[in-house]
Amino acid sequence: MQVQDSAAAMVIEQPVAGTEMMTTDAAADALLPVLLPIVGSEAVADGADAARSDDVRGLLAAIRRLEGIVEEETVALQTGQKIDFDDFSARKSRSMLEFVRLMRARMHLGAEVEVTEQIQRLREKLERNRSVLEMHYDAVREVAGIIVKAIKEAESDGTYTGRAAQDGK
Repeated sequence: MQVQDSAAAMVIEQPVAGTEMMTTDAAADALLPVLLPIVGSEAVADGADAARSDDVRGLLAAIRRLEGIVEEETVALQTGQKIDFDDFSARKSRSMLEFVRLMRARMHLGAEVEVTEQIQRLREKLERNRSVLEMHYDAVREVAGIIVKAIKEAESDGTYTGRAAQDGK
């Protein structure tokens, strides 16, 4: 609001001459305030653009931080590095919270082309990360199943299993 006040001056519209049906009282009621730009207010307009630009840069930085964390986890999973899933989960959660808060506060920036493109890249990286995590989860589940089966077989003396199970059928 301050930017609008300093970048524009209040001016009252003048009634159009030659409107014979309008009385003096009606003309006074018809006067509406109009915002006209103040000559030489380019610096104020640039200030509004700079503030918007700062908002865009801040949102893009938050998206890039989240993207970096997701990419780091994906690469670590794909290369077989030892991973602290709790650490990655906490970092992704904090970064996602920051991103969501910035988006809610600056919803008007969602229409910015650069922001939209960056969000699309983030979405693609999140999908790739989900796919790699799912693959690792399936592998862990399969290995856990093999271990459970081996433990059951090692602990069992065959007392409670049927003849078909003992014969391998």
